[in-house]
Amino acid sequence: MLKLEHVVKHYEVGGGDPIRAIDGVSLTVAAGELVVIFGPSGSGKTTLLELISGVRSPDAGRIFVDGRNVGTMSRREADAYRLRELGIVDQADTLFPGDRAIRNACLKLWLTNRRNAEAVVEPLLVRLGLGDRLNHPTELLSMGERQRLSIARALALAPKIVLADEPTANLDSRRTTEVLALLRELCSERGTVTILATHDEKAAAFADRAYELHEGRLRPFIAHREADSC
Repeated sequence: MLKLEHVVKHYEVGGGDPIRAIDGVSLTVAAGELVVIFGPSGSGKTTLLELISGVRSPDAGRIFVDGRNVGTMSRREADAYRLRELGIVDQADTLFPGDRAIRNACLKLWLTNRRNAEAVVEPLLVRLGLGDRLNHPTELLSMGERQRLSIARALALAPKIVLADEPTANLDSRRTTEVLALLRELCSERGTVTILATHDEKAAAFADRAYELHEGRLRPFIAHREADSC
């Protein structure tokens, strides 16, 4: 289970008023739940994910994973937490050029000394529509294929928590639906806590709960509806 208690993260910029990126966020997410957090670029979504991952420390408040306070972990504990318990899908392209797609997806499995890593990850790649791209060099993959490969890498070790930052940003409408459905399915199958940060309103249909991050605080998300035409 993931629990945030009154988490705060502000940034000082140019001596003016601080930017209240996260301003008293409390949230509890049970195993198997998928929570979507909406907000435009710069709204603090990425900061919130970085706080949960332990990459950044909150100015106030606490973050617990299975009762452990992320903020009090040692560097070694935090590294092990990110490696073994988190699956992180971010907007940066961290795939290794010149290597085969399936080998890129195996990275976390190898770092944890898992045997038969390629056999373990291949079914996941097939489910992500990459079954015919397993042996392709990553530089020959499309942006959408690279994004799905990054998702496979994050999910390969069956993490307790998946943190996905705009995981469908480079996907077309059909692939977006497929990836969201797969994240929903795997979340339920594996009892994974999944936090998905996005601006794509389509994600709300796959969520147990949806919020909007506005001025550093979470509020229930309400889908925008076009005004009825006269």
